[in-house]
Amino acid sequence: MEVKDLKVSVAPKEVLELVWQQINNAISAQFLDKYIQETEQGTVAMGLFEKYYIRSSNRATLTVLATDFDGVTHVHLAAGGGGQGVIFRFDWGAGEDFVELAEDALRQYMLE
Repeated sequence: MEVKDLKVSVAPKEVLELVWQQINNAISAQFLDKYIQETEQGTVAMGLFEKYYIRSSNRATLTVLATDFDGVTHVHLAAGGGGQGVIFRFDWGAGEDFVELAEDALRQYMLE
């Protein structure tokens, strides 16, 4: 499992759109689900993506969670499910690659 936290200068809903634009270039990628909740304190946007990785012979998922409760958009990226076998969950770098795809989509908007 690969996890990364970022701060970006775009709204939570736009985070999901930017990540999908980047991931959609892959033949086997899918946007499985999204959930958006707007409150007085800010917005929560969650997206669930899936992509098949030949190197691991499995599908990996990427969960993107973006919130802007303090005026800055915080993004949490978590990839998983790309491993082989019951005991060992070695994914041949599929999770890291999936997180990097999302990070690349947001790179020009990153803060700090």
